Amino acid sequence: SLRILLNLSRELKQRRTSNGALVLASSEVRFNVDSETADPIDVQAKVPRETNSMVEEFMLAANISSAERIYAEFPDCAMLRRHPAPPPSNFDPLVKAARQQGYTVEVDTGKQLADSLNKATDPKRTYMNTMLRMIATRCMMQAVYFASGTIEEPLFRHYGLACPIYTHFTSPIRRYADVIVHRLLAVSIDADSTYANLVDKKHTEKVANNINYRHRMAQYASRASVNLYTHIYFRGRKRDETGYVLFIRQNAVQVLIPKYGLEGTLFLRSNNKNDLANLEWVFDEEEPSQTCGEVKVTLFMKLLVQVYLDTSDVQHEKLALRLVDPVIEGFSVPRTLEVEEDKGEGKREGEEVTKNNKKLKT
Repeated sequence: SLRILLNLSRELKQRRTSNGALVLASSEVRFNVDSETADPIDVQAKVPRETNSMVEEFMLAANISSAERIYAEFPDCAMLRRHPAPPPSNFDPLVKAARQQGYTVEVDTGKQLADSLNKATDPKRTYMNTMLRMIATRCMMQAVYFASGTIEEPLFRHYGLACPIYTHFTSPIRRYADVIVHRLLAVSIDADSTYANLVDKKHTEKVANNINYRHRMAQYASRASVNLYTHIYFRGRKRDETGYVLFIRQNAVQVLIPKYGLEGTLFLRSNNKNDLANLEWVFDEEEPSQTCGEVKVTLFMKLLVQVYLDTSDVQHEKLALRLVDPVIEGFSVPRTLEVEEDKGEGKREGEEVTKNNKKLKT
């Protein structure tokens, strides 16, 4: 039965992607914590499984069907969710990144964007396509809840899923929007009676706005939680890890570390003018790139970086990076020679905690 469901989910996903649904990427972090102290003893990137995709497809189908039903029954007060199309200027970082790698990304429609991302593959650099999709995720607008009677129907569309109408139905135990949808569905099948606020367009919009605000606050809390657990894990540790350049700024580069699913900032200049490590870096915003001597740092370039916790400011500790390779005299640091013991060694088996970091939510 599960194999039949898996094959059916593949067909559903193929149908969605053929219509222009986007398959994006994000970094998800998984912590293994000590069962007694709750301190993190290991951190790694979460690996998606095909069974996750199977469940997701049927959840999407249920959400779309629920949206169609409640909108048909309650055209003025249905609790729906829309994802606006990003303005073309949002895609500038993605277009530049793809162009630097020799690919053209079309962004006029979601279908063109999806097709362009599918074509931007290189067997020798399998991680490049994932990084392009991560950049595409940063270009997106935030999906929001709304009351159906407050905007015109063409604006209902969900850009990321390429569907004309959408809502959240599948998780009433953790999302209040789903509770409202369940109540509307119950009324639509005569399983429950309605009440004034449920069919009040203005009240539904007020509730939707509050849910949107609370959702943003929850995202901030989730990211802060990831930062906290990351800081605890790297306190007293230095690790040399492989990273890839995700963004290039005027005074720094953003580096993705696939092993941990984390991002860190490698600063190229110090605020201290007397710092000997302040070498001359030339920033090319158009390419984009950073050049120091004979070393040129470009997007998706593979680096070896030293990951550590910067505790110079006790009130604002942060994960920091130093360049190990390529070697730039006066800037790079030597490799970490000491192999540290796992602080969780000898302890009872840890409990698993998963945190989402900047993931596109449907």
